Amino acid sequence: MTSVLTPLPVLLPLLGAAGALLVGRHPRTQRTLSILVLSAVLAVSVALLLLADANGAEAVSVGGWPVPLGIVLVVDRLSALMLVVASTVALGVLVFAVGQGSADGDEETPLSIFHPTFLVLIAGVSNAFLAGDLFNLYVGFEILLTASYVLLTLGGSAPRIRAGITYIVVSLLSSLLFLAAIALVYASTGTVNMAQLAVRVAELPEGTQLLLQSMLLIAFCIKAAVFPLSAWLPDSYPTAPAPVTAVFAGLLTKVGVYAIIRTQTLLFPDGALDDVLMWAALATMLIGILGAVAQTDIRRVLSFTLVSHIGYMVFGIALGTTAGLAGAVFYVAHHIAIQTTLFLVAGLVERQGGSTSVDRLGGLARSSPLLAVLFFVPAMNLAGIPPLSGFIGKLGLLEAGVAEGSWPALVLVGGGVVTSLLTLIAIARVWTRAFWRPAAQEPGADTARAAAADAGPETAAEPEPAAVAAGDGAAGPAAGG
Repeated sequence: MTSVLTPLPVLLPLLGAAGALLVGRHPRTQRTLSILVLSAVLAVSVALLLLADANGAEAVSVGGWPVPLGIVLVVDRLSALMLVVASTVALGVLVFAVGQGSADGDEETPLSIFHPTFLVLIAGVSNAFLAGDLFNLYVGFEILLTASYVLLTLGGSAPRIRAGITYIVVSLLSSLLFLAAIALVYASTGTVNMAQLAVRVAELPEGTQLLLQSMLLIAFCIKAAVFPLSAWLPDSYPTAPAPVTAVFAGLLTKVGVYAIIRTQTLLFPDGALDDVLMWAALATMLIGILGAVAQTDIRRVLSFTLVSHIGYMVFGIALGTTAGLAGAVFYVAHHIAIQTTLFLVAGLVERQGGSTSVDRLGGLARSSPLLAVLFFVPAMNLAGIPPLSGFIGKLGLLEAGVAEGSWPALVLVGGGVVTSLLTLIAIARVWTRAFWRPAAQEPGADTARAAAADAGPETAAEPEPAAVAAGDGAAGPAAGG
């Protein structure tokens, strides 16, 4: 049963993408097909999780080719869990995108290319989670890169093209480094199969192991946006449409984290670079959240918190203990759901208020109470307020750090607490200014009214169209980006 189901999370989205291209002139059929495909992927993922929990890990050689030559897909509890979380989030984002198009009253929204590209993206994510060898993992990343560049530049606006260029240059750099690492691994061991590498890498000289581990870690840390390799993310993600930004924030960086977990635990269990990962985790948490506190745009706040909370996951991996890894896996699953939700809500905020800048928003809690609740609950979850899942994940990681007992681990525990408090401050600023501050208290509004009144009734009446035009011009880039 497992051998039949295992390829489907990759195969179904690819076939669905082909079908979506064929029916591109029929938006309703295209939307229905995409939702049905992702629903099927979710059902298969749940079945694989149940089978993995009951039977343990299983490997499937696609096409019946022997292990050194053929493509090997591996299903265990971790990969199956990631498939379930990823397909659930992807289905939710797609439903949001379809609903957004319906609410706009535009049958062509989202663009017809969105659905096939989105399905290809999910195929790449699934392939990365199921990959049993390094080269197939590389293929998964490349599928992600191709699809994500198309999604990031939808609409062809100048900000999106600039962000797309930055994103693809950084992604290609990490992919080239990853490919070079694979070549060195194959030259050193004669295989790229992870199960075989788990034995053969340990037989290599320590210097060779350290070189291979360093190259793989750098490549994956770029993709996961670990400091100091994270500067590309806050400038790339906020420009994309809300559904695209949401799925990027939820899934793409987590594929990098997943790759770090796989390689660190399977290929390099001795933890030679754990101390380096600890300091990288600390810097990622603190610098990311300081960047979030300094922002006034909701999407940029969320982008910086995304970078910051990657540090929690790397924290758990760097500990190298069972408790640390369990906390990291839990936090990955939690963060995929919460970060995706917050970016989708940011899209709703932009629709409701015309902008995502907190300086232009106000009174959203009064004008849209449901939207306020939709923001408040995941925002408090992100900040780690008990008894929500964010609190459970952070508590597990902090307990694992205290149990490990070394002074770098204890410094990380302190950094994790500070990051959580600063996250609460950043989120609270957005909440109070965008949702609770009356709309009439928008900065500059009182000054503009006073100036118009002093100028007299005739002049006072004239600025209104100009003010509206200025508001539209200011909101336009935000809506487009």
